[in-house]
Amino acid sequence: MNSRTYSTTTTIRPPSAITTIRNYHPPPSPPKTFASFHHLEVLDLSGNSFVGIVPSAALSSLRAVSFAYNYLNGSLSDHGSFSFSSFADHVKLEVVLFRSDNDRFEVETEEPIGWIPMFQLKILELSNCNMKMPKGFVIPGFLLHQHKLQEVDMSHSSLEGHFPNWLIKNNTYLERLVLRNNLFVGMPLYRNANMLELDMSGNRMIGTIPDDIPKFFPNIGHLNLSMNSLSGVIPSSVGELSELLMLDLSDNELSGEIPKGFFTKKSSLMILKLSRNKLHGQVLSGNLTWGSLYLVYLDSNHFTGKIGNKSNKEKLESLKVLDISNNLFTGIIPDWIGNMSSLSELVVRNNSFQGPFPCGAAPFSFLDISQNSFSGPIPSCLNLQNMKHLLLGSNKFIGSIPKSFRNLTQVLTLDIGNNSVSGRIPTFLGELSNLRILLLRKNNLSDSIPKQLCQLSKVSLLDLSGNSLSGSVPSCLHNITGPTDLAFFKNVMVRYSLDSSPHYGSILLGMHPIYLNSEVLETQDEIQYTTKRLFLSYKGGILDYMTGLDLSSNKLTGEIPQELGGLSQIRALNLSHNQLTGPIPVSFSNLANMESLDLSSNGLTDKVPSELIRINFLSFFDVSHNNLSGRLPERKGQFSTFTKASYQGNPLLCGPPLDNRCRTQLQAFKEEKRTEKWYDIDMTCFYGSSSSTCVVFLLGFFALLYINPYWRRWWLNLVEDCMYACCYFIYDSLRKPCMIFRK
Repeated sequence: MNSRTYSTTTTIRPPSAITTIRNYHPPPSPPKTFASFHHLEVLDLSGNSFVGIVPSAALSSLRAVSFAYNYLNGSLSDHGSFSFSSFADHVKLEVVLFRSDNDRFEVETEEPIGWIPMFQLKILELSNCNMKMPKGFVIPGFLLHQHKLQEVDMSHSSLEGHFPNWLIKNNTYLERLVLRNNLFVGMPLYRNANMLELDMSGNRMIGTIPDDIPKFFPNIGHLNLSMNSLSGVIPSSVGELSELLMLDLSDNELSGEIPKGFFTKKSSLMILKLSRNKLHGQVLSGNLTWGSLYLVYLDSNHFTGKIGNKSNKEKLESLKVLDISNNLFTGIIPDWIGNMSSLSELVVRNNSFQGPFPCGAAPFSFLDISQNSFSGPIPSCLNLQNMKHLLLGSNKFIGSIPKSFRNLTQVLTLDIGNNSVSGRIPTFLGELSNLRILLLRKNNLSDSIPKQLCQLSKVSLLDLSGNSLSGSVPSCLHNITGPTDLAFFKNVMVRYSLDSSPHYGSILLGMHPIYLNSEVLETQDEIQYTTKRLFLSYKGGILDYMTGLDLSSNKLTGEIPQELGGLSQIRALNLSHNQLTGPIPVSFSNLANMESLDLSSNGLTDKVPSELIRINFLSFFDVSHNNLSGRLPERKGQFSTFTKASYQGNPLLCGPPLDNRCRTQLQAFKEEKRTEKWYDIDMTCFYGSSSSTCVVFLLGFFALLYINPYWRRWWLNLVEDCMYACCYFIYDSLRKPCMIFRK
């Protein structure tokens, strides 16, 4: 299985026979003409970034031409599509490779109507092209005149209808037919003993797989009917295809049991993919004999039973990948699986396995045993030298994180979440420099968050939620800048090696091209993560674009560090259900990529910063159940979409969308005046202020009399007059009643 290679070196035979312009820094459009190359035989402009129109190539000497993997959208003429009839007079033409990278390349196959080609192609690739054909045409009409085709690839081209069997009838040497991702409703059924590869995946085929399929393609090596709507059982006759190397029937509605012919020493089958069907049976029970199987994918079916014993004569030295996830398997994982010398990927996710996981020397690079009932300590005796993806989550593991995990120097994904692991978070985890995803949620981990985790600069997802972690949030977490390259994207490999000698040379020298697999099957990471209050599974390439920090449901205290505003790539931040205090950092307004921010159920104070309205992608925001106060940010941008639920449990917050209306300063003053009562006065302050005022007044008065003699005499005379007046008043008041009594 070769990968697509782009080389800048070629074998030149003669100097003007081959022109290769591949994988360099190209101009914005390809050269306009090659008319001066009178003896040009091979023209290869593939693997660049050319845009614009297809260059003129009216050269009768051409035998092979490739414009694959560019961004072309034009034609040889001034029309909006490339007319295939422009090759009509190229008598020597044998190889045409057109594969668009932008879904804009249009190919006119029937204009002018009735044109007859002078060439006889051996290899034709019109992949990912928009073919302009009149109604009633299923495939290009010029193929009616082709009789030497060996390879045809018209994948991703929106072709529809029943496949015309005349294409196989007319081309008895046809070895490879790829019609992947079209709209065909039926598969080719015409005998061809030379057919080696048939790919009808991603179409609209219904019904059952024909029982007599060996009659039509007795020597088929690669058969791919995946991503259709096929039903019924897998015919036992498929197991009789003696040359079958790869069988992919995944993503259909097949039922029944797997034919026993697949699991015999006589079988040549190397790749078996039956994922996402409705198959059942105890496929792994008994004494296992798997012949030469290399990659086995049985995931997402209804298989049951236990994993049986390995046959004494069966070495299983070739088995590299075994995926039995999302089934109904039970029992334990036998020891012999952990000691297989070539098994690098084992996926038993989401079954009902139990007991301890066996130790062994198997060179695992991908081990997913999550969502089972494995128990006991986390296995510390695994071969960790090549481990890149280790997923142990959602089991019943106890104890601490093994010290042997220090040897996970290549690990990208480490999931130990949803177990009963206890103790501290080991500081050596900060030394795993390649780590992208670290999930330790819902365990019994305690103590503080080690600052050594700040050294994990490539981490994109860090989940420590649901533990008993205490202390403050490390301010150094802003050092986690996130990944700079893709690590989880699924690589689809193309069969062609575009060096001139192995590919074009095979045509020019009259040799048959080497038959290779068209796709490398790769196991994908699947993890569970909470964002926007949704606990969901994420798989494959999307993990390259997810970034999040979840420290929720712990016992963290102190203020939220302002430095967290430097996590420029983060999309989800969750610090809820802790004991955090202080204000919401204004620096959070710098988190331009933030989509989910949850700070609920803490003791945060002060206001909600109005600067947060600058976060354009924020779709989930929750600061409920804190001690926040003041006016809410203006309802602009994303903040116009948040409801009362985002702010409830903060009685001192006001403004829309809450029912609490904010008061102006004048309104607040008037309201205080209206509601003021005498019993609202602080009596201690009242008595104190009154006494001090009297003392100051008396001291000032006596000082004035002491300084000024005139005022002193005036004051004494006034006092004397007042005393006399009082005496006379009293005397008169008492004298009158006495006189009345005497009378």
